[in-house]
This record gives sequence, C-alpha cells and structure tokens, in this order.
Amino acid sequence: MSDTPVRRTSLHAEHVRLGARMVPFAGWEMPIQYSGIVDEHNACRNAAGLFDVSHMGELELSGPLAGDVINERITNDASKLQPGQALYTCCCQESGTVLDDLIIYRAGAEAWMVVCNASNRDKIVGVFEAASKGRCEFRDRSDATALIALQGPKAFDILDRAGADAAKLRELRPFGFRDAVVCNLQTTVARTGYTGEDGVEIFVGWDDAPALWSQLLALGADLGLKPVGLGARDTLRMEAKLPLYGQEIDDTIHPLEAGLGWVVKLDKGEFVGRSALVAAKEKGSPRKLVGFEMTGRGIARHGYELLDTSGNVVGLCTSGSPSPTTGKNIGIGYLPVELAGIGTPFLVNCRGKHIEAVVAKTPFITKKRPSSTSV
Repeated sequence: MSDTPVRRTSLHAEHVRLGARMVPFAGWEMPIQYSGIVDEHNACRNAAGLFDVSHMGELELSGPLAGDVINERITNDASKLQPGQALYTCCCQESGTVLDDLIIYRAGAEAWMVVCNASNRDKIVGVFEAASKGRCEFRDRSDATALIALQGPKAFDILDRAGADAAKLRELRPFGFRDAVVCNLQTTVARTGYTGEDGVEIFVGWDDAPALWSQLLALGADLGLKPVGLGARDTLRMEAKLPLYGQEIDDTIHPLEAGLGWVVKLDKGEFVGRSALVAAKEKGSPRKLVGFEMTGRGIARHGYELLDTSGNVVGLCTSGSPSPTTGKNIGIGYLPVELAGIGTPFLVNCRGKHIEAVVAKTPFITKKRPSSTSV
C-alpha cells in the first residue's frame, strides 16, 4: 500500500454533487461514472460529454532554445509548428521505447507547452526540467491549470452559448488552439480530444474550473450534454483505437510497433531514441498492434492471452470491452505480423476459455469529424 495521499482536482466537489462514483486513478481520486458508462458513452457519441482531465500535467518551456529542447526529446517534428498549432508525439528513451505520449503546443515564437499523462507527470517533468537547464526556462504549471474536455457532435453548439469568442473557436483546425473567453472566464481552447468525436479541450485556471464546469453543464443540458467519467472515456477511446499509456504503449514498446510510426520523424535530425528507432525500422517489428472483434461469446480484457487457432500463445490483449456504439465486443492487442491481417481468425483466452475472435478494421467507428488524438 502506498502512503502517498490521493489527490483531488478542483472539480471534486462538483463530481460528488453529481453523484459520481469516485475511484483512485494515477494518484488521483477521479469519477469513473455518473449515470452509467453506456449512458455517458452514448451521450458523447450522439450529443456531448463533459470530462474532467485536470489530472494531466502541463509543462511550460520558454526562450529562444525552448523549441530545440522539446524537439530533441520527442519523435515528431515540433519545428513545423506555428504559434497556435499543436501536435501529438511520443517521448522515448535511448532504447526507442515510449516514456509517454504527449501533445506539444506552440503558444508563441518562444513559448511552448507540453501536456503529459498524469501517471507519468513526475517522469516527464524530470525529462524536460533536466533538458532545459542552462538552455531555456522551465515551469511545471500542472497545479495551477485545470483541463476540461467538451466532446461530441453538439460541442460547438454549446460553445456558441458560452461566449462571444465562439465563432472564432469554430474556425480552429484540428490541433489548433487559441485563447478565448468562455463563460466569462479566460481560457485556452484546443481542438483536440480523446474520444473519436469532434470537440475541444479547455485549459482554465485551477480555481476557475468549477464555475466553467457548472456553467457548461447548464448551457448544454437541453442539448443532451452529460458529465462523463473515466469508464466511458475508456470505451470511447477504444472505439477510436486511441492508445492508452500503460496498456497499448509503455517503456517496453516502441512507437513503430504500436502503429505510431506517423509521429516518428527520423529525418528531422537527432532526438533521444532515434538510433534505436532507425534500427527497429530496418529490422522490422515481429508484432503489430491490431483491433479485433470477438466472434464467440466472451469479452476480452487487458492482459488476456491471444492464441493462434491451434491454441499457442502468440500475443496479448491490451484493452477490451463491449462497444456501446457497434454493439460488439471489441479489443486491441499485439499479434505477430503474420496474423495481423484484417479478417484473420485467432483465439482469446478468457479466463481459461478459448473464445473466437477476428482481426478487424480500425477505428471501429467512422465519424465525419476532424481527425485528432490526445493523451
């Protein structure tokens, strides 16, 4: 048992007032569900959902060399960003395996922000703080910054009601962001998300978050907006096949085998892990991250073994759940490349029972929306 106290976001009282079931997560007490996972999932797919993601880390780097410092620690190419643009990337160690997946925001010519996963905050703070010494200014702004995600097809209809900057927010391209007044509060709004839906993530002062949260819920109530907990956040991101650190990726997995080669820019110049990733690309990976559907009666879960049709263990399920949108039981996992083709049958060891499954096309859902990925 850890003696470290569980932390709470500034929205904790709001969650309790709404009847959320609270659980420990990455050192925080967070809502797992309010009205129910399926109800919240469907609200986000069909109307809109509001998420507290204030447990994420926000790190600021500034100065003439800040962009260089960041680019040396990530796989994607931050030098391509203009102010007001962001990108998704990985931060790797020398072995090429993933320390965390991040979103990098360029706020100005010499101003940058790194958003990292809550479970990896201390690790990523250490990485960028050390890299910044003697080269640029570094500040961990996590404790002063709350983050609220508004996701779903009616997200911008709700923002239209929330302030005079709404028209400008609709003009944001995927992974674009800007400062905006929302519900009479100073915020930064990014067209990013982790649900497979269009929408935004709103950075706001820690103490201002409760007012923003309650006002957005009131403004969107008649449009079907509901608060959404970690349970539905997980099913939503699984349907979109978005990776979760600690499951699809971790410090034993490199981004190429995780299907994240598109965020690895080997030609941008040197960065930590580049040599290992060059070697991995030349060698080729023996396994691949795939999505799959259960064709037999069973639900795949994180950690379940994946077997070939002869019953030999060949892979591992990283995530699995019933899919409220498709009505199927879906999963994500690693299989040998020779078994990774769409339509290939295999088996899942569901508590001793070998249940039939098949590699599926992903994402499991298709939406007419700007493409975005978040940590």
